[in-house]
This record gives sequence, structure tokens and C-alpha cells, in this order.
Amino acid sequence: MNFTMKLNYRLQNAQQPTHTLPIVLIHGLFGNLDNLGILARDLQKQHDVLQIDLRNHGLSPRTPEMNYPAMAGDVKALLDALSIDNAIIIGHSMGGKTAMALSAQIPDRIEKIVAIDIAPVDYQLRRHDDVFAALRAVSAAGVTTRTEAAAIMRHHLKEEGVVQFLLKSFQQGEWRFNVPVLWEQYEHIVGWETVPAWRKPILFIRGASSPYLDDRYRETLLQQFPNAKAHVIAGSGHWVHAEKPDAVLRAIHRFLEEPPHNP
Repeated sequence: MNFTMKLNYRLQNAQQPTHTLPIVLIHGLFGNLDNLGILARDLQKQHDVLQIDLRNHGLSPRTPEMNYPAMAGDVKALLDALSIDNAIIIGHSMGGKTAMALSAQIPDRIEKIVAIDIAPVDYQLRRHDDVFAALRAVSAAGVTTRTEAAAIMRHHLKEEGVVQFLLKSFQQGEWRFNVPVLWEQYEHIVGWETVPAWRKPILFIRGASSPYLDDRYRETLLQQFPNAKAHVIAGSGHWVHAEKPDAVLRAIHRFLEEPPHNP
């Protein structure tokens, strides 16, 4: 049984109040509500923007359960609490899967979805074992500064960008995500339970160098999201919104400006 968590969030009002729908931004694995800040700052010009910490991340509650129906239920509960009846959902990676899972729970309350570099599939791959090794090594060493933590992590991780991303969640010697649960529930995080066909507009943004939105997932994706569109951004990998933010924002704005679809 899935129990909802009271999520930590940040809600910022539009700088230029309009009749546009609010936008919900959902981060990926090992992230927090600040991760999509570069998108939030732009989108907030015309939209109210809700940024959230998913369960077991940031300042949201810890729980042993970590699957997409539960994570989507948390987001639904927050939308209910904030009286948000209709919204646009934008999520990166695990956050994109959470957005897609939410389409099964409140299909009529979501106007559009943007899924950044993720597909609605069970990947059946372990891509983060080196990350977990680095996180555990830092915890075992008992260090308290980011400089000390970085030095340890570089023994396990070759990409400096990944090290710096993870360090954003290292505060006073503690990780701001629940490492043991993320390890134990990793199969659910990379996994997926097929959702009923959702026929409203959804945009899949892919980093050209990333394997997460490979063409082999196309048929499965379209079965669940028959009105999907795709946009590939050259010269970028999985962290496409951080690597090419202007290109991502252009794609998002074009998509949001398209007239709503009536299934």
C-alpha cells in the first residue's frame, strides 16, 4: 500500500501575472528542488512555479517505499493541498517518470508534460553503482566538508560534473538524500509499471549523446503516450537541461505555446 508523504516545496508566483497554468518541476535521482532552478527562473516570468523535493530527497520525509505510484501520489497530495486543479508537469529523469506516473492518477488535471531525457520503460540496468560507492565512501570517512568529500569521490567517479552535482546535496557531513533506501529500491527507480494511454500532449526532450531515450523504446512510449513529440538536443547528454539550458527552454516554450489538444 502506498502512503503519501508531505513533500518539501517552493512555490513562486509569476513575475508577470497571466492566466497561464502553474508549472510543477520535478528533479531526478540524487537531486533536490534546486536542480531545475535554471528552468524555474525563466518559466517564472509567466507562470507560477512549484519546485518539490521528492520523498527521500532534499528536505522531504524519509520512507522505505520508493516507487513511481507512491512518488506520484505524493505530488498529487501536494497539488491537492495547494488547491492546484490543473497544471503543466516538467520532470527530469526520475522526475519525468514521476510526471508520467501522475498521468495515471490525475489524467484530467494535467494539461501537458515535458519529460527530460527519460522513457516510460524498465531499463533493467544499473548505471549508478559507482555513484553509490562514492557516496558510501564519503559517509564511511566521516568527513564534513565538500572539499574532503570531493577528494574521496574522485576515486570512484571520473566525471567532475557528477561529483559537483552530488556535492550540492552534501550538507554538514550528511547526504540530503536517503542513500540506503535509494540503493535498496533502485530496481523500482530504474523500473516502470506501464500506465494507461494518456492522450494529451507530452514532449520528450533527449540529449543526443544520452542512452535514456533510445529509439528502441519508441513503440512502448507511443503505446502509453500516443500524442508524444520528441526533440533532440545536439551536443548534450543526460543532464541536457544543465548542459544546454537555452536550447531546452526554447523547446519547452514552443511546446507550451502550442494550442491545447482535445482528445
